[in-house]
Amino acid sequence: MGMDTMIGVDLAKSVFQVHAASMAGEVRYRRKLSRQAFRSFMAEQAPAAVVLEACGSAHYWARVLGSLGHNVRLIAPRYVRPFVKRQKNDAADAEAIVVAAQRPEMRFVELKNEAQQSAAILYRSRQRLVRQRTETVNALRAALYEFGHTIPQGIKHVGRVREILEAPNSDLPALMREECLAMLDHVATLDRLVEVKTAKIKELATATPVSQRLQTMPGVGPMVAMAIETFAPDMTSFRSGRDFAAWLGLVPRQLSSGGKERLGRVTKAGQADIRQMLIIGAMSRLSWLGRKSVPEGSWLARMMARKPRMLVAIALANKMARQIWAMLTKNEAYRDPTLVMAA
Repeated sequence: MGMDTMIGVDLAKSVFQVHAASMAGEVRYRRKLSRQAFRSFMAEQAPAAVVLEACGSAHYWARVLGSLGHNVRLIAPRYVRPFVKRQKNDAADAEAIVVAAQRPEMRFVELKNEAQQSAAILYRSRQRLVRQRTETVNALRAALYEFGHTIPQGIKHVGRVREILEAPNSDLPALMREECLAMLDHVATLDRLVEVKTAKIKELATATPVSQRLQTMPGVGPMVAMAIETFAPDMTSFRSGRDFAAWLGLVPRQLSSGGKERLGRVTKAGQADIRQMLIIGAMSRLSWLGRKSVPEGSWLARMMARKPRMLVAIALANKMARQIWAMLTKNEAYRDPTLVMAA
């Protein structure tokens, strides 16, 4: 057996299910293997096309199997599910992986290397700390609201919370103040941790030419550049910038039928981290400070004059995604379209 064989593997923590078939669909063998036996078993097999679901540990096993000489592909679980026959079990899943991967129109997930996965852990660690800080601040606001104090949303108003709790003539119960001050100390600890993670991300964002090139675009800072370099596949895997924007979920959902086109809200069916950061970057360009750099009569100025702010931000994020695709495929820095047209 060799590259004329496709092996589907249903990954798990302890027991792996293996299904091998010819490229014509003829079943070669089925195996249920322990984690330890799986590596030895795959090392004994002739180089073959191996397909895994893009789930936990999939990128690790893809690197391991690739080092054994196999041609490894990852497939999204949602594309495997329609090929599961009747009852769902590990054997049926492994068979469905092979059947789905043999479809000529099937799309696959790009493999990530160790550096990308490490950067993703750093990025999401910061995101988790920010969420925890937001939860704690909201808990503080809710606790004070129960005692008649209203605090606006936003981390910048934490100082007002401390003033209320530490006021010498405060009418708040001692136990309540003690608990809220403990939450404030927790917020301060989270602040320090977020700053450390942010500094590390900024350091990494200046270490590669790709990140440096991305940050020449208005609205793209270290966080956006880090997200794109970490979570996006090779841009050459997309035929155009529109395909990249669609992969991010920044295009309208289609509900078309009978030759009549119907478009809905953005799909949000894609890489959420990059999409979120691009929209945040677009919002920064729509702030009172960012608007100063928008030329009069430009596409963005016309959109801002007649459309809601959030809609403009999503449209701008879509345009930024297409520009990023062009920058990375052509290995060029950002060029302002208005200046290019003027030249």
